[in-house]
Amino acid sequence: MTIIKNILATSAEALYILLRKDFTDYINNKLDSNLSIDFEHVYDVINVLFPEVIEGIALTITVTNDEITVSDNAKNSGYNTELLEKYLINFITDKCS
Repeated sequence: MTIIKNILATSAEALYILLRKDFTDYINNKLDSNLSIDFEHVYDVINVLFPEVIEGIALTITVTNDEITVSDNAKNSGYNTELLEKYLINFITDKCS
């Protein structure tokens, strides 16, 4: 689990929109890949799914007024979720802090 200070007071809704708009291109450019990424948003939680390579929810983002928490739900998937988590954290840090 990684905690990021929510300096700009980004809401879960605003982060969800930003992720849907820009994160897929961001991570595909970083990895030189063509991953399909899905997002689910309910209240203050955003789930990130990589359906082509990981079954189920890979990463979960929880947004509060003070912080954004990223949790890796697929550590035992056989795929390098640490790398996906790293790029997600970098993206959120660049855009929201």
